[in-house]
Amino acid sequence: MASFKSWITAFRLRTLPLALSVILTGSFLAIQDGVYNWWIIGLSILTTLLLQILSNLANDYGDALKGTDNSNRVGPQRTVQSGEIQPESMKKVIIIFASLSLLSGVTLLYFSFGDNFKMSLLFLFLGLASIWAAVKYTVGKNAYGYTGFGDLFVFLFFGLVGVAGSYYLNTQSLNVAVFLPAAAMGLFSAGVLNLNNMRDIDNDIYSGKHTLASRMGIVEAKKYHLILIFFGWFLLLAWMMLQKHHGERLILLAALPLFVYDVFKVLHTNEKAALDPYLKRLALQTLFVALLFGVSILI
Repeated sequence: MASFKSWITAFRLRTLPLALSVILTGSFLAIQDGVYNWWIIGLSILTTLLLQILSNLANDYGDALKGTDNSNRVGPQRTVQSGEIQPESMKKVIIIFASLSLLSGVTLLYFSFGDNFKMSLLFLFLGLASIWAAVKYTVGKNAYGYTGFGDLFVFLFFGLVGVAGSYYLNTQSLNVAVFLPAAAMGLFSAGVLNLNNMRDIDNDIYSGKHTLASRMGIVEAKKYHLILIFFGWFLLLAWMMLQKHHGERLILLAALPLFVYDVFKVLHTNEKAALDPYLKRLALQTLFVALLFGVSILI
């Protein structure tokens, strides 16, 4: 039987700040507009964290079955590939987390929409799509993470859907300006995935995993990373300009030097294994931006 430590490793806790930042951003924007519900915010956070863990477990399972996780892999050793967790055990826990995600999501819809069946049905569809996306990234014959679509799905679910969706669940309305920070969060999240794919680029090419990074090559993938971070901040600056009567929103700029420094280091890092720490750093920096949203709105 797998140890508790092995399951914690499989959960990949260092990825959770990225998922948390998405919901916090949408929730803080709802608080800014004065329409929010703490139950909705709490359940949104719980559902998103469950979905992120589900995605991590499915990724561990799918990459092991496809042979992508092997002795040539640069990143951290995965639990199924190493034998710490048996595939059948992992499959059962994936089903458990998919069920927990669905249960948490349905409860969230009840608190948000009550007996509004049409809106509940629409968001239930989005929730099921999120569960599908979490599992299908690496699991199955046509896993989209193996065909270069991972970045697009991360941008959608960790950006537009995550931020705008959590905002709508609170306010039951949409403000066009919300899509600026939503897209920025999606771009930063895609940056985390791109760092992961740059780190693993050699083994991915060898294993037939066609990520955007493996298709472009390491030099172009680094340029792509620069573009993701640059346009993410461009959108945040555009949002801050729209908040011209709220100078305190400029507090978000406190995070900018951290992003600039790390992008510079990534562009000048030649050893692919040395890119690994920047995944965690970018995830934490993105969470820092989300918390700065809260500070600027609550002060």
